[in-house]
Amino acid sequence: MTTASRPPTTFDPALDLVLERVVDVPRELVWAAWTRPDLIERWFTPAPWRTTDCRIDLRPGGSFFTVMRGPAGEVVENEGCYLEIVPNERLVWTSALAPGFRPRAQPEDAAGFLFTAVIALEPHVEGTRYTATGIHTDAESRKKHADMGFHAGWGKALDQLVALAKTL
Repeated sequence: MTTASRPPTTFDPALDLVLERVVDVPRELVWAAWTRPDLIERWFTPAPWRTTDCRIDLRPGGSFFTVMRGPAGEVVENEGCYLEIVPNERLVWTSALAPGFRPRAQPEDAAGFLFTAVIALEPHVEGTRYTATGIHTDAESRKKHADMGFHAGWGKALDQLVALAKTL
């Protein structure tokens, strides 16, 4: 399930957001939490929001689909396309493409934006070095993602992932 080669991902502070942390669980469990729908539904959305549906076609060009529900009844559906899958090391998907690498139009609502997510997992003496990078098309999209709580939300979701992984 790997791609033949990948370009390096260099961090651009004007366009990208990064959450990096060492977590005290093995990367195989972090990988399982990111690639099994039954597990994603248990940790992916920061509480009090919940993920109520998740479908994964874990291959380049395959779909990563979630439905998130908010405490006031909000419903947010997200679908992206996997770009790269390196088991226990790297998972990359984008909202800029639909499954099958089909281009998507820019969202029409003011809160919407396209981005690419890179989840990198490295072995660490204390468990796993976890790096989540959100790559954006422009500074405005990066700001929208930051303002909606990228660091707090993705950090809380990672805490939920770690708590779940410790029960597996």
